[in-house]
Amino acid sequence: MSLFFDVLSSINNPNQQGSIDQLSSVMASVQQLAGSQGINTDQMGGILNALGEALQPTLKEHAATMGIGQLEGMLSKLSGAGGAAALAAAIPPQMQQQLIEAVAQKSGLNTGMIQTMLPKLLPVVIGLLGMGAAKPGTVSSGNPLLKTFLNSGAPNSTDLGTVVKFAERFLNSPQ
Repeated sequence: MSLFFDVLSSINNPNQQGSIDQLSSVMASVQQLAGSQGINTDQMGGILNALGEALQPTLKEHAATMGIGQLEGMLSKLSGAGGAAALAAAIPPQMQQQLIEAVAQKSGLNTGMIQTMLPKLLPVVIGLLGMGAAKPGTVSSGNPLLKTFLNSGAPNSTDLGTVVKFAERFLNSPQ
């Protein structure tokens, strides 16, 4: 749940890119993808949890080799890229199959479905993590949301399904 608190912090911090509109957009994409695949919210949460768990080591490796600042820049550029382009740029082709198999195994869905969904899910995840990035023209010490995600010592730091569950509650709370 610490990752969700970082999402909320990015929304409340005027120096970060996060906004309620951006969170709503992420949620709409998740719901649209779940609907198009005929899966429910719990299954989508499981897929996102598995994706976060499988994606974290790849992004940590990128951060170690290119530096966290360059990783943030790469993810920022990819957030606007189409699914296949974002997937190919963030994850080398040889690692994509490993990622698909890991997500399929942990989510209980077949690899074909995960392979179809991954190019659509990756930009959603990148967009979510990008909410912690600094707004243009502001001084930043980095993206705290991405840092939480990459920090393997943080409990549930890759629990994207829980982030989505709490985001849905947050966005649809009674006024």
